Amino acid sequence: MKKLPIGVSDFKKIIEKDYYYVDKTLLIKEVIDSGDTILLLPRPRRFGKTLNLSMLKYFYDCCPVTWDPDSDSQPPAPISAKEPQTPGAPGVPASSSYKYLFDSLAISGAGREYTDKMGKYPVILLSFKDIKDTDWESCLDNIKKLIQDEYARHYYLLESEKLLPYERDYFRGIIDLTGNKSDYANSLERLLIYLSRYYNKRAVILIDEYDAPVHAGYQYGYYDDIINFIRNFLGGGLKDTDQYLEKGVVTGIMRIAKESIFSGFNNPGVYTLLSEDFRDCFGFTEEEVKTMLEDFQVSHMYDQVQLWYNGYRFGGMVIYNPWSILNFLRSKEKELVPYWLNTSDNQIVEKLLTSGGKELKEELEQLIRGESIEKPIDENIILKNISHREDLLWSFLLMGGYLKQTDKRRDPASGKFFYTLSIPNEEVKTTYTAVIDNYFSTMVENKQLEIMLKALIAGDIKLFEKMLKTIVLAVFSYHDFGGEPEKVYHALVAGLLIWISNTHEIKSNRESGYGRYDIMIIPKDITQTGYVIEFKSVDKDDNETVESAIETALAQIEAKKYETELVERGIKHIKKLAIAFSGKEVFVKEHGAA
Repeated sequence: MKKLPIGVSDFKKIIEKDYYYVDKTLLIKEVIDSGDTILLLPRPRRFGKTLNLSMLKYFYDCCPVTWDPDSDSQPPAPISAKEPQTPGAPGVPASSSYKYLFDSLAISGAGREYTDKMGKYPVILLSFKDIKDTDWESCLDNIKKLIQDEYARHYYLLESEKLLPYERDYFRGIIDLTGNKSDYANSLERLLIYLSRYYNKRAVILIDEYDAPVHAGYQYGYYDDIINFIRNFLGGGLKDTDQYLEKGVVTGIMRIAKESIFSGFNNPGVYTLLSEDFRDCFGFTEEEVKTMLEDFQVSHMYDQVQLWYNGYRFGGMVIYNPWSILNFLRSKEKELVPYWLNTSDNQIVEKLLTSGGKELKEELEQLIRGESIEKPIDENIILKNISHREDLLWSFLLMGGYLKQTDKRRDPASGKFFYTLSIPNEEVKTTYTAVIDNYFSTMVENKQLEIMLKALIAGDIKLFEKMLKTIVLAVFSYHDFGGEPEKVYHALVAGLLIWISNTHEIKSNRESGYGRYDIMIIPKDITQTGYVIEFKSVDKDDNETVESAIETALAQIEAKKYETELVERGIKHIKKLAIAFSGKEVFVKEHGAA
């Protein structure tokens, strides 16, 4: 049985070391057929972007004899040559070509119009995936080192007569890390020109995870610095460079809005996960997963694997998370656990989901219950606007792999497309519950929550009230209550969803009887107790008291017959609770209790 390439993103190593490989080489055909000189292909983390760009590099590359900056060896002596050092050229063996890597793969049978392009172009490959520094100075230093390594890979240019003396000085400045910020901002364009001139042909630029440092900049407070640098860096290499550029392929998680970064691009072709183009090039299709499970003799687990890792929709096609599938197959126990969650930086998602208002909390509850919501999606995202524009939040979550789209419609009035969104699978659902869990655990002990919820389910309303008072004091400040006691309500719902959703169905703000209740707790075992809970904020301006607020809430439950759904489900034991808030004080009373 072949080894699984977990953590291996170098295409050459995978083929030469005979790792298990799911053939994605027809991506090359789509890139060539697209007609776009520059392509932006955003996909979520861990969906094979780095490996695919490595594959493109080995397909196009005409200068395979290079120095690996990650090795312990010293850079080679500069090549003294007046002629380009292409495979098959005088003094350069044809066997140095990477053609052999593709001999048994799909692209080799796609036709000569594709294979004739193999090994014909110089390539620039830069991956920003590991640049996630907490400050701008460190980020810029690591970007400089990344560019330094790529220049060193083309070290032979220094002895070429194709470079003028001042260009050699510039080149050495990049390698010696003595260049200024402007030199590095222009470095992509300069290397493109040098390679094109040296080989007398256009070059290929491959940029992996371009937005990783942008996300870090947003998170750690240097957003404007990194945006300005990336705009100048990419714009220089990918703007008005037709005479030098054969193809430019850029990957990332999402398209950062045009005015932020892509204003300088020369009409890039943008293919997000909503596009039908390239839809099966990243991640694994259903057929590919079935084949893998069969190869590893676990076909009997397909339904479970589907529940945990299926659910993504790329251009309408069902796609599985490759990182999760590979890790599942590697595990000796074949454990169904959230592998992807453990690799992702969820701090931005956590911040956005826990700082939103009432509507966001309600929609988050719907998603965790397995329901769908409908939202407009903007494929161009300005990160700094996400925190105060909830419409961009849903676009961010969709493009990042935290949601899937199952349907869309065009609104005739606005012309916007609205997408039906839901949580893709059980693995991603754990992300949402972990966000809520972490939100609570930073302010209150999980033991307190556990006691409170157990008391509720057991019918011990006095203990439930006591623990709820404790948690409200720990979690919420007076500022939180500024006219919005619903925050307590939604926090309670979130806690219920996490800790008792295996045994109970939790609903909020739904119709039953003659109105809409606040919370309904429906036991999956109908012999257990069901609950209807109504919240009421004490209106002191209207001379309302805690007692009158509670009685009003209980009367509303009775008058509106909120228990109707529980009765229709065959649940005979029903408790009706009123929860009243007055500042940081909270009071609970059961219908019929003295």
